[in-house]
Amino acid sequence: MPMEMGEPDRRRRPGHDGLVRRRIAAGLLAGAGLVILGTVFVVLPGVVVDHDLAGASVAAQDRLKAVNDVRTTLLQVVGGLVVLFGAYATWRQLRVSQDGLRATQEGYVTDRFSRAVDQLGSDKLDVRIGGLHALWRIAEQSARDREAIISIQAAYLRTHLPWPPAEPESPAADLPINDIAPLETRAADAQVALTALGVLCQHREQSWVNLSITDLRRADCDGLWFPEVNFDRACLEAAGLYHANLTQASLVSVNLRHADLTTAILRRARCILADLRGAKLVETDLRDADFTETDLREANLRKAVAHGAVFQRADLRMADLRGTDLSTANLVEARLTDAVASEHTRWPAGFNHTAAGVVHTDDPGPEPSPLLQPPGMTWQAPPLRSTP
Repeated sequence: MPMEMGEPDRRRRPGHDGLVRRRIAAGLLAGAGLVILGTVFVVLPGVVVDHDLAGASVAAQDRLKAVNDVRTTLLQVVGGLVVLFGAYATWRQLRVSQDGLRATQEGYVTDRFSRAVDQLGSDKLDVRIGGLHALWRIAEQSARDREAIISIQAAYLRTHLPWPPAEPESPAADLPINDIAPLETRAADAQVALTALGVLCQHREQSWVNLSITDLRRADCDGLWFPEVNFDRACLEAAGLYHANLTQASLVSVNLRHADLTTAILRRARCILADLRGAKLVETDLRDADFTETDLREANLRKAVAHGAVFQRADLRMADLRGTDLSTANLVEARLTDAVASEHTRWPAGFNHTAAGVVHTDDPGPEPSPLLQPPGMTWQAPPLRSTP
């Protein structure tokens, strides 16, 4: 029994000894601190005054005042050091708190990101739309996730809306455009992804976004930003691109029949071999764009600015060129039979538009307000007079 009682004592003794040692060390440090403070405030001021006097004889009262002045100065220095140390400790604590908060926020964003991506694979339309909106919001709040989300949205559009259509429920490729519902009706999730993409691309960092070979018939892209976006071989027939930004976009072999590009920006865009029959490009910025071998029959280019644009071997028959600025455009081998022009149309120096078959007519005057145009949901594309 004595041995059993002694075992707990032996087990507790190391901890007890450690506590005693820590208390002794704390006492020694406190004592050392008092000695240092005593030296600083009691001994040191007299030494400093005697050193400054250099043996000169002064009254005791004056010497006492000088010593007290030194003590006051030392006290102010120590107080300042204490304040600085307190400020540094507070700053360090704030940094630690901020780092912890940032880590918590990043973990929260990562969790939201993962859940939103999981929602994109749902069979339910409303769940997919919710996931796309969640990604959109994350991209607006987190710059480091914006590029990844833009890539995800572009991939979502390419896989869900391939061109030509692959899914049985998708409208057939040869279905008349007036028989196809707007994108926001037939594929609401795709319209959300496209809108988010057109908003986020305004502040993106990567050079190119790939939307090639996608079915975007009757998509609503009004006012959206798609600079340096690849739309090669995509179908944007009757798409609304009013005031859209397509600067340096790649539109090679794209289908833009009946598309509304009024006041859009296509500066330096590559529209080679594209189909823009019946497209509306009123007051559109076409500066330095390349329309080589593009079909622009019956297109409306009224008052468009085409400085430096290339229309080499382009088909502009029956196009409306009234008020269009083509003064520095390249019209080599362009077909202009029955194209309409007015006195406000500007041609390249030395270009004989009459010999090219252009028909001169009156200027249409001011353009109607876009507010008076029929909405995209009900707009019907007029039949084309030109044949493929």
